Amino acid sequence: MNKRDFLRTSAAFLLPAAVVNLPSLALASAASPPVIRVGVRGGVDEEIWEVVTKVAKESGLNVKAVVLSGAISPNEGVHNGDLEVNSFQHIPFLRDQNQQRGYQLVSAGDTYISPIAFYSRKYKRLSDLPAGARVGIPNDPSNQTRALVVLRDQGVLNLRADFDPFTSTASLADITALHQKIELVEIASVVLARSLDDLAAAAIVNSFAYQAGLVATRDGIAVEKRERNPYVNIIAVRAADKEAPWTRQLVAAYQSEPVRQFIQQKYQGSVIPAF
Repeated sequence: MNKRDFLRTSAAFLLPAAVVNLPSLALASAASPPVIRVGVRGGVDEEIWEVVTKVAKESGLNVKAVVLSGAISPNEGVHNGDLEVNSFQHIPFLRDQNQQRGYQLVSAGDTYISPIAFYSRKYKRLSDLPAGARVGIPNDPSNQTRALVVLRDQGVLNLRADFDPFTSTASLADITALHQKIELVEIASVVLARSLDDLAAAAIVNSFAYQAGLVATRDGIAVEKRERNPYVNIIAVRAADKEAPWTRQLVAAYQSEPVRQFIQQKYQGSVIPAF
């Protein structure tokens, strides 16, 4: 997909250039792109970047958040130069994308932890699930790993002894014992929330749960632990741009106190600042 087609098929928006009374950051480098295009998914990231955009404007950075949906890949956009930045993923997901697609993308800074959780319309706890219950888990490697780790921590199953989420992923083939006689059903993350009524329970990543009105700390029947969690979301750029002055300034805008306060007040612990 070329640059013009990519941006035409994306639902892009440029946030108002409102001036806010915030601590001024360093002036933008003359080498900064005229517009820093940031690929995000709708929902949490879209809302947070509204605030980041205002903070960045104070330092002279012109930031445009491009909301992507469906099969449009924010990583492909950065790789091809259709975007300068994206902000939607954690490090294991980026690691897998780099390995599978030959990207040379890196993390420029941490943003937040967005815990995955299991939800159910019918049951209060995973231990309540009856024999034969169909439980949905994401079919992509990184989010499937997160779901399986939650099930392991909840005593539902065991994973192979040498598994480490910081260095590898886990799949159904890595289950060494299943203590509850449930059926694990692999489903695309984007449709799991819509499938919840047809399942006994489902592991839903926070961005899609949020769009469905679900909050992990309020509605989840089992929530991912925050301790020793490799799934911190990041700001991703091309490797060549990691040390660029505009990249550092953009990360500083994100990791500012106004953004921290917004995340804490808006999401009430469902999304946790990682800076």
